[in-house]
Amino acid sequence: MSATALLTPEIPSQAEAQLAKETRNILAPFLTSTSSLDLRALNFATEPTIRIPASAARLLVQILDEMSRGNAVKIIPIHAELTTQEAADLLNVSRPTLIQMLDSGTLEYRKVGTHRRIRVDSLMAHKRKLDADRRAALAELSAYDQEIGI
Repeated sequence: MSATALLTPEIPSQAEAQLAKETRNILAPFLTSTSSLDLRALNFATEPTIRIPASAARLLVQILDEMSRGNAVKIIPIHAELTTQEAADLLNVSRPTLIQMLDSGTLEYRKVGTHRRIRVDSLMAHKRKLDADRRAALAELSAYDQEIGI
């Protein structure tokens, strides 16, 4: 499966969203932080039990939750490399803004011929930093509002 195929989100139909909600509601109570999730087929006499690692089961429930809300879901391997447009889409910025970030050294990238490629782990680390900075600024503004009585 190629990285591009993994980046193509599919918006769930109404029926898929409902099924995702029902499945999430069934699976979620069985999740623990360390135990794998064991699923048994209806014909359990002839079918083996399916074991899903705990981390994959938690991810599956998160995917089902998003789908139940009608949202498309993307799965991107952490070591994948993204094009500038894919990276810009993930950061929710324009491609020219992303190019400025690359040129200024804010984000790491490598060149493949004339094309830039950005690693997902590097991009997500930058996104976490941006999100933390935004939360800190919001907390500061909120504290200031309370201080002046707004």
